[in-house]
Amino acid sequence: MNPSILWKGIMNVGACSMSRFQFPIRHFTKPLISCNMSLLSVPNSSASSISTTIDSTKPKQNEPWLIVGLGNPGKKFNGTRHNVGFEMVDAIAEAEGISMSSVSFKALFGKGYIGDVPVILAKPQTFMNLSGESVGAIVSYYKIPLKQVLVIFDDLDLPFAKLRLLPKGGHGGHNGMKSVINHLKGNSGFPRLRIGIGRPPGKMDPVAFVLRPFTKQEKEELNFTLQDGLEAVRIILLDGFDKGATFVNSAKKMEQTG
Repeated sequence: MNPSILWKGIMNVGACSMSRFQFPIRHFTKPLISCNMSLLSVPNSSASSISTTIDSTKPKQNEPWLIVGLGNPGKKFNGTRHNVGFEMVDAIAEAEGISMSSVSFKALFGKGYIGDVPVILAKPQTFMNLSGESVGAIVSYYKIPLKQVLVIFDDLDLPFAKLRLLPKGGHGGHNGMKSVINHLKGNSGFPRLRIGIGRPPGKMDPVAFVLRPFTKQEKEELNFTLQDGLEAVRIILLDGFDKGATFVNSAKKMEQTG
Protein backbone atom coordinates (compact mmCIF):
# COMPACT_ATOMS: atom_id res chain seq x y z
CA MET A 1 0.00 0.00 0.00
CA ASN A 2 1.20 3.51 -0.82
CA PRO A 3 2.45 4.95 2.53
CA SER A 4 1.03 8.39 1.77
CA ILE A 5 -2.46 6.96 1.23
CA LEU A 6 -2.26 4.97 4.48
CA TRP A 7 -1.15 8.05 6.41
CA LYS A 8 -4.05 10.14 5.05
CA GLY A 9 -6.48 7.42 6.17
CA ILE A 10 -5.05 7.38 9.68
CA MET A 11 -5.21 11.16 9.96
CA ASN A 12 -8.86 11.18 8.84
CA VAL A 13 -9.83 8.46 11.35
CA GLY A 14 -8.18 10.48 14.10
CA ALA A 15 -10.08 13.61 13.23
CA CYS A 16 -12.69 12.99 15.93
CA SER A 17 -14.14 15.91 17.78
CA MET A 18 -15.83 15.85 21.15
CA SER A 19 -18.69 18.33 21.28
CA ARG A 20 -21.00 18.97 24.22
CA PHE A 21 -24.61 19.92 23.67
CA GLN A 22 -25.90 22.47 26.11
CA PHE A 23 -29.41 21.73 27.33
CA PRO A 24 -31.68 24.49 28.58
CA ILE A 25 -30.44 23.98 32.14
CA ARG A 26 -27.30 25.08 33.89
CA HIS A 27 -24.57 22.48 33.98
CA PHE A 28 -26.61 19.93 32.01
CA THR A 29 -24.44 18.58 29.23
CA LYS A 30 -24.49 15.38 27.27
CA PRO A 31 -21.33 14.37 25.40
CA LEU A 32 -21.49 13.51 21.73
CA ILE A 33 -18.55 11.92 19.90
CA SER A 34 -18.57 12.74 16.20
CA CYS A 35 -15.98 11.08 14.02
CA ASN A 36 -15.73 11.65 10.27
CA MET A 37 -13.96 8.77 8.51
CA SER A 38 -13.84 10.02 4.94
CA LEU A 39 -12.05 9.12 1.77
CA LEU A 40 -10.19 6.05 2.96
CA SER A 41 -8.65 4.88 -0.32
CA VAL A 42 -8.54 1.14 -0.87
CA PRO A 43 -6.07 0.07 -3.59
CA ASN A 44 -7.10 -2.62 -6.08
CA SER A 45 -10.77 -2.02 -5.29
CA SER A 46 -13.50 -1.20 -7.75
CA ALA A 47 -14.67 1.49 -5.37
CA SER A 48 -12.50 4.58 -5.42
CA SER A 49 -13.37 5.53 -1.83
CA ILE A 50 -15.36 4.58 1.23
CA SER A 51 -17.03 7.33 3.24
CA THR A 52 -18.36 6.51 6.72
CA THR A 53 -19.82 8.95 9.23
CA ILE A 54 -20.40 8.11 12.89
CA ASP A 55 -22.82 10.58 14.42
CA SER A 56 -25.68 10.81 16.87
CA THR A 57 -28.94 12.64 16.64
CA LYS A 58 -29.05 15.58 18.97
CA PRO A 59 -31.60 15.03 21.75
CA LYS A 60 -34.69 17.18 21.77
CA GLN A 61 -34.18 20.54 23.41
CA ASN A 62 -36.33 19.72 26.43
CA GLU A 63 -36.58 21.86 29.51
CA PRO A 64 -35.64 20.01 32.70
CA TRP A 65 -38.06 18.38 35.07
CA LEU A 66 -37.64 18.69 38.82
CA ILE A 67 -38.81 15.59 40.71
CA VAL A 68 -38.98 16.13 44.45
CA GLY A 69 -39.74 13.58 47.13
CA LEU A 70 -40.79 14.92 50.53
CA GLY A 71 -39.65 13.42 53.81
CA ASN A 72 -37.50 13.85 56.91
CA PRO A 73 -33.71 13.39 56.92
CA GLY A 74 -31.82 10.98 59.15
CA LYS A 75 -31.80 7.26 59.93
CA LYS A 76 -34.47 7.76 62.57
CA PHE A 77 -37.06 8.39 59.87
CA ASN A 78 -35.96 5.81 57.30
CA GLY A 79 -38.81 3.51 56.32
CA THR A 80 -41.51 5.61 57.96
CA ARG A 81 -44.79 6.51 56.29
CA HIS A 82 -43.94 10.20 56.08
CA ASN A 83 -40.87 9.33 53.97
CA VAL A 84 -42.45 7.50 51.04
CA GLY A 85 -41.64 10.52 48.87
CA PHE A 86 -37.95 9.91 49.58
CA GLU A 87 -38.39 6.22 48.77
CA MET A 88 -40.00 7.03 45.42
CA VAL A 89 -37.13 9.32 44.43
CA ASP A 90 -34.62 6.67 45.51
CA ALA A 91 -36.40 4.13 43.29
CA ILE A 92 -36.22 6.50 40.32
CA ALA A 93 -32.54 7.28 40.93
CA GLU A 94 -31.61 3.60 41.17
CA ALA A 95 -33.57 2.59 38.07
CA GLU A 96 -32.21 5.44 35.94
CA GLY A 97 -28.63 5.35 37.25
CA ILE A 98 -28.73 8.85 38.73
CA SER A 99 -26.38 9.51 41.65
CA MET A 100 -27.94 11.25 44.66
CA SER A 101 -24.65 11.86 46.45
CA SER A 102 -24.51 15.65 45.99
CA VAL A 103 -25.85 18.14 48.51
CA SER A 104 -27.22 21.34 46.97
CA PHE A 105 -30.05 23.73 47.79
CA LYS A 106 -30.48 22.07 51.21
CA ALA A 107 -31.26 18.78 49.49
CA LEU A 108 -29.74 15.49 48.45
CA PHE A 109 -29.51 16.25 44.77
CA GLY A 110 -28.91 14.43 41.50
CA LYS A 111 -28.95 15.25 37.78
CA GLY A 112 -29.46 12.87 34.91
CA TYR A 113 -31.75 11.84 32.09
CA ILE A 114 -34.87 9.77 31.68
CA GLY A 115 -34.80 8.95 28.01
CA ASP A 116 -33.59 12.20 26.48
CA VAL A 117 -35.31 14.39 29.08
CA PRO A 118 -33.00 16.11 31.58
CA VAL A 119 -34.15 15.67 35.18
CA ILE A 120 -33.20 16.91 38.61
CA LEU A 121 -34.00 14.65 41.56
CA ALA A 122 -34.18 16.17 45.03
CA LYS A 123 -34.83 15.07 48.60
CA PRO A 124 -35.01 18.19 50.81
CA GLN A 125 -33.01 17.82 54.03
CA THR A 126 -34.74 20.67 55.85
CA PHE A 127 -37.26 18.41 57.62
CA MET A 128 -40.74 18.10 56.20
CA ASN A 129 -42.27 21.36 57.41
CA LEU A 130 -39.59 23.47 55.69
CA SER A 131 -39.41 21.53 52.40
CA GLY A 132 -40.29 24.62 50.39
CA GLU A 133 -36.99 26.29 51.26
CA SER A 134 -35.24 23.72 49.11
CA VAL A 135 -37.84 23.39 46.37
CA GLY A 136 -38.27 27.13 45.92
CA ALA A 137 -34.52 27.68 45.61
CA ILE A 138 -34.11 24.96 42.95
CA VAL A 139 -37.06 26.19 40.89
CA SER A 140 -35.79 29.78 41.04
CA TYR A 141 -32.15 28.96 40.18
CA TYR A 142 -32.91 26.68 37.23
CA LYS A 143 -36.00 28.64 36.12
CA ILE A 144 -38.06 25.46 35.92
CA PRO A 145 -41.66 25.87 34.70
CA LEU A 146 -44.07 24.86 37.46
CA LYS A 147 -45.79 22.43 35.09
CA GLN A 148 -42.52 20.47 35.21
CA VAL A 149 -42.14 20.37 38.99
CA LEU A 150 -43.42 17.00 40.21
CA VAL A 151 -43.73 16.73 44.00
CA ILE A 152 -44.17 13.26 45.53
CA PHE A 153 -45.53 12.88 49.05
CA ASP A 154 -47.52 10.71 51.46
CA ASP A 155 -51.28 11.05 51.78
CA LEU A 156 -53.38 9.99 54.76
CA ASP A 157 -56.58 10.28 52.73
CA LEU A 158 -55.62 7.63 50.16
CA PRO A 159 -55.85 3.91 50.92
CA PHE A 160 -52.50 2.34 51.64
CA ALA A 161 -50.21 1.81 48.61
CA LYS A 162 -52.56 3.60 46.20
CA LEU A 163 -51.36 6.35 43.85
CA ARG A 164 -53.05 9.50 42.65
CA LEU A 165 -51.58 11.91 40.09
CA LEU A 166 -52.99 15.42 39.76
CA PRO A 167 -51.86 18.44 37.68
CA LYS A 168 -52.41 20.92 40.52
CA GLY A 169 -54.24 21.37 43.80
CA GLY A 170 -54.02 22.54 47.38
CA HIS A 171 -51.89 21.23 50.22
CA GLY A 172 -54.63 19.06 51.73
CA GLY A 173 -53.32 19.73 55.23
CA HIS A 174 -49.89 18.32 54.42
CA ASN A 175 -47.27 20.52 56.08
CA GLY A 176 -44.58 19.76 53.52
CA MET A 177 -46.88 20.80 50.69
CA LYS A 178 -47.88 23.93 52.59
CA SER A 179 -44.23 24.93 52.71
CA VAL A 180 -43.65 24.15 49.02
CA ILE A 181 -46.64 26.24 47.94
CA ASN A 182 -45.59 29.12 50.22
CA HIS A 183 -42.09 29.18 48.72
CA LEU A 184 -43.52 29.11 45.19
CA LYS A 185 -45.22 32.43 46.01
CA GLY A 186 -48.53 30.78 46.77
CA ASN A 187 -48.71 29.07 43.38
CA SER A 188 -50.08 25.53 43.58
CA GLY A 189 -50.22 24.93 39.83
CA PHE A 190 -47.66 22.12 39.75
CA PRO A 191 -48.22 18.35 39.38
CA ARG A 192 -48.12 16.07 42.40
CA LEU A 193 -47.98 12.31 42.89
CA ARG A 194 -49.69 11.26 46.11
CA ILE A 195 -48.85 7.92 47.71
CA GLY A 196 -51.51 6.55 50.05
CA ILE A 197 -50.44 5.54 53.54
CA GLY A 198 -53.95 4.96 54.94
CA ARG A 199 -55.62 6.32 58.04
CA PRO A 200 -54.33 5.79 61.58
CA PRO A 201 -56.07 2.99 63.45
CA GLY A 202 -58.60 3.88 66.13
CA LYS A 203 -57.89 7.18 67.84
CA MET A 204 -54.15 7.13 67.13
CA ASP A 205 -52.58 10.56 66.69
CA PRO A 206 -51.96 11.16 62.97
CA VAL A 207 -48.56 12.70 63.79
CA ALA A 208 -47.48 9.50 65.53
CA PHE A 209 -48.93 7.41 62.72
CA VAL A 210 -47.00 9.08 59.87
CA LEU A 211 -43.75 8.59 61.79
CA ARG A 212 -44.42 4.89 62.30
CA PRO A 213 -42.47 2.40 60.13
CA PHE A 214 -44.15 0.04 57.72
CA THR A 215 -44.65 -3.59 58.63
CA LYS A 216 -42.86 -6.24 56.58
CA GLN A 217 -46.05 -7.05 54.69
CA GLU A 218 -46.77 -3.38 54.03
CA LYS A 219 -43.24 -2.88 52.77
CA GLU A 220 -43.63 -5.71 50.26
CA GLU A 221 -46.88 -4.20 48.98
CA LEU A 222 -45.35 -0.73 48.86
CA ASN A 223 -42.53 -1.99 46.63
CA PHE A 224 -45.09 -2.77 43.90
CA THR A 225 -46.51 0.73 44.30
CA LEU A 226 -43.07 2.28 43.87
CA GLN A 227 -42.62 0.35 40.63
CA ASP A 228 -45.94 1.72 39.39
CA GLY A 229 -44.80 5.19 40.40
CA LEU A 230 -41.54 4.76 38.50
CA GLU A 231 -43.41 3.71 35.37
CA ALA A 232 -45.76 6.69 35.78
CA VAL A 233 -42.85 9.12 35.96
CA ARG A 234 -41.36 7.68 32.78
CA ILE A 235 -44.70 8.03 30.98
CA ILE A 236 -45.17 11.62 32.18
CA LEU A 237 -41.75 12.73 30.96
CA LEU A 238 -41.66 10.81 27.69
CA ASP A 239 -45.33 10.68 26.64
CA GLY A 240 -46.96 13.57 28.47
CA PHE A 241 -48.80 14.22 31.71
CA ASP A 242 -52.21 13.12 30.46
CA LYS A 243 -50.99 9.63 29.59
CA GLY A 244 -49.26 9.40 32.96
CA ALA A 245 -52.46 10.40 34.73
CA THR A 246 -54.43 7.80 32.78
CA PHE A 247 -51.95 5.13 33.82
CA VAL A 248 -52.04 6.10 37.50
CA ASN A 249 -55.67 7.07 37.91
CA SER A 250 -57.26 4.26 35.90
CA ALA A 251 -60.34 2.58 37.34
CA LYS A 252 -58.34 -0.55 38.11
CA LYS A 253 -55.84 1.36 40.24
CA MET A 254 -58.44 3.57 41.90
CA GLU A 255 -61.19 1.02 42.52
CA GLN A 256 -60.53 1.02 46.26
CA THR A 257 -60.27 4.76 46.74
CA GLY A 258 -64.03 5.24 46.90
